[in-house]
Amino acid sequence: MTNYFPENFLWGGATAANQLEGGWDKGGKGLSVSDVYTFNPDLPKDQWTDQWHMMTYDQVNQAQDPTSNQLYPKRLGVDFYHRFKADIALFAEMGFKTYRMSIAWTRLFPKGDETEPNEAGLKFYDALFDELLKYNIIPLVSLSHYEMPLYLVTEYGGWSNRIVIDYYMQFATTVFNRYKDKVTYWIPFNEINCVKHHPYVSVGIIEENHPNIEQAKYQSAHHQFVASALATALCHQLIPDAKVGCMISYQLLVPYSCDPDDIQKTTESQRTSLFFTDVLSRGYYPSYAKRLFEEKGVMLVIEEGDLALLRAHTADFISFSYYMSSAISAHPERLESAEGNLITGGIKNPYLASSKWGWQIDPKGLRSALNQLYDRYQKPLFIAENGLGAEDILEDGEVHDSYRIAYLSAHLSQINEALHDGVEVFGYTAWGCIDIISASTNQISKRYGFIYVDADDLGQGSYNRVKKDSFSWYKSVIQSNGDSIVS
Repeated sequence: MTNYFPENFLWGGATAANQLEGGWDKGGKGLSVSDVYTFNPDLPKDQWTDQWHMMTYDQVNQAQDPTSNQLYPKRLGVDFYHRFKADIALFAEMGFKTYRMSIAWTRLFPKGDETEPNEAGLKFYDALFDELLKYNIIPLVSLSHYEMPLYLVTEYGGWSNRIVIDYYMQFATTVFNRYKDKVTYWIPFNEINCVKHHPYVSVGIIEENHPNIEQAKYQSAHHQFVASALATALCHQLIPDAKVGCMISYQLLVPYSCDPDDIQKTTESQRTSLFFTDVLSRGYYPSYAKRLFEEKGVMLVIEEGDLALLRAHTADFISFSYYMSSAISAHPERLESAEGNLITGGIKNPYLASSKWGWQIDPKGLRSALNQLYDRYQKPLFIAENGLGAEDILEDGEVHDSYRIAYLSAHLSQINEALHDGVEVFGYTAWGCIDIISASTNQISKRYGFIYVDADDLGQGSYNRVKKDSFSWYKSVIQSNGDSIVS
């Protein structure tokens, strides 16, 4: 097989500050929406992700109580806050060309509505970016990756309140001005379409106070669209050579059967994700949004100038996370569900294997996803997340994760096929390149990394780093620019 990876392809890894950094009470940092998530091993496993779907005021209030004895894993992270230099050295050893990361909003504006940023937080990211650039690793930075200040939720109602646009822009302006000489690739919002499934962590909505939750979700999304356009415009003004992308969680949906009802249901379901990239990449609300809003009882409040702003400042590239595909049926009650497929569910596809967490593995679906997105938008694509969560075993100082190597090899081969198809893909960052806290289950034992972190789900351990077998494998992939995969 011929290798179609371009010479300047951006190989790397990805993490999010709320799952990685720790140091939740260091350097003046405030509480974020993710700092509220608890882990209770005594709960049945099928309830571990319940918080991810929604959050109550009681849970939020308890999390702000300094006497609470709950375990909040994302506050601990994996201590990157203190170990980032050594960790970045490991990324450099693998040969990373880029590192996708996020800036914790609460390190710079602990409550979110302050008039002046926290200098200690700014200095932390100065040091982090300097360390990356020392190794010629290009930062790709998400401004908001499930890390909005909790105070903006409890005091303002999150993104359903338009005033949050102003606070976000104050944050974005501070970041662009401070790091304009260090960062040229930006993503305003991580997985912006996930407001559909988990509105608390995506837009700061606590559902108890919203009788029409769909109205709150889509009004919040509109405010994020406006904020994204404003941030894109400002970034291009302050950093002329910058590229600003949008990002969605893309779960390829396929009809379970050739039943016309299944095909139509798949089209409708896929549009609920493509709606977000349609707005951000094309610059306008798609025609099908009218029916979508009518059926959901949504009446957007759109201020004068909003639509012109969206048209004028569209995304330069489209990035997305890809972990699985899902089969869709108009009659799901008759079939076996694929409960592990995040919270979108879907029907179990009999042609696919599944991970321990029930996520169905579909490498060829990544090729299809790349072709779909490129055909639709004709803009450069970046795979911002892809990886396998697994229970890795540390034995005699080694981790033999051949299953991860197989998973990633299969997906990278399909990226090569998409490149051969003519799709413009300029980078790939493997998710959780070092073990981090799972976004949905709040465990570290659901591991993704090339680097093992010696800690357990209760936060106990040395936190020492150990290179897995996949570490040297990925190093060879990058060194050969994909030759080791496709040859």
